[in-house]
Amino acid sequence: MNQTGLPEVTRTYQNHTLDSTRWSIYDPRDDDIIISTSYKAGTTWTQMIVALLIFQDTHFPKPVMEMAPWIGFRPLPLEEVKATLDGQSHRRFIKSHLALDGIPYFKQVKYICVGRGPLDVFMSLLNHWGAFTEQAYAMLNDTPGRVGDPMPRYDGDIPKIWDEWINRGWFEWEPEGYPYWSHMHHARTWWEFRNLPNILHVHYSDMKADLEGQMKRIATYLDIDVAPEKWPMLVEAATFDSMKQNADEIMGEQLSLLFEGGGKRFINQGTNERWRGVLTADDIKRYEEVRDKEMEPALARWLDSGALIAGDPKDS
Repeated sequence: MNQTGLPEVTRTYQNHTLDSTRWSIYDPRDDDIIISTSYKAGTTWTQMIVALLIFQDTHFPKPVMEMAPWIGFRPLPLEEVKATLDGQSHRRFIKSHLALDGIPYFKQVKYICVGRGPLDVFMSLLNHWGAFTEQAYAMLNDTPGRVGDPMPRYDGDIPKIWDEWINRGWFEWEPEGYPYWSHMHHARTWWEFRNLPNILHVHYSDMKADLEGQMKRIATYLDIDVAPEKWPMLVEAATFDSMKQNADEIMGEQLSLLFEGGGKRFINQGTNERWRGVLTADDIKRYEEVRDKEMEPALARWLDSGALIAGDPKDS
């Protein structure tokens, strides 16, 4: 933690996908909402929940992922991202996959950090990466300005992918996460500032266990009032089955083209513990070794299990 006691940008994230310097175009508004995950931890789910709370309807002006631009996604033309943000008159919500040491912090902005068990993230990543189309690889690797190596091709060799993911980071300060970036480092940077009033930690497992309760928790944090009679409709629209049914409308046509099977492949199963029977006892042991080295016990418990088991991060 720095001398101000507030987060500061201390690292630059640039690879085939990320470019944290793009945040220089961001002009914050007092009621902005920034949703950050490492990846495959409930990003789209949380974006959907926030959209439902903002509009209090199941029909939106545009697909959710177009309304909530990913500023740090380097293939998107930056002038288009800025135009989208500047042109929005509704309350803005923005997607990020950056650790807190790579994204600017503003006291007037509300941040939501979403966590998920690392083993579940790995399994979801296999589906995500394995669904890349030729258009996806071209977008990541051939868009001018890429820093470092190209995004490697998915080869389906799960033991090899696991070995690289758990033992190698893309950036030199990361313990794991290759060929993306670190899930644990991302969690660690946000956890350090969990007691700030404008940072809320939400966990994937908690949303699965009590979706309505977590949606109401997020609404309270965002100072959004919802009429009691609207809650059943909003909660139903945020269920995984409903989101999968409306996946292409949530993602938008262009993004759906980047994944074989489109939006329904991107919004895959939504289940945890699919690693059982896939990862070996030695794999789990290696995960625990890295976890226990890189994260304090309270963070490790929360990331593995969620606040309903590990205790609310605000109270830790």
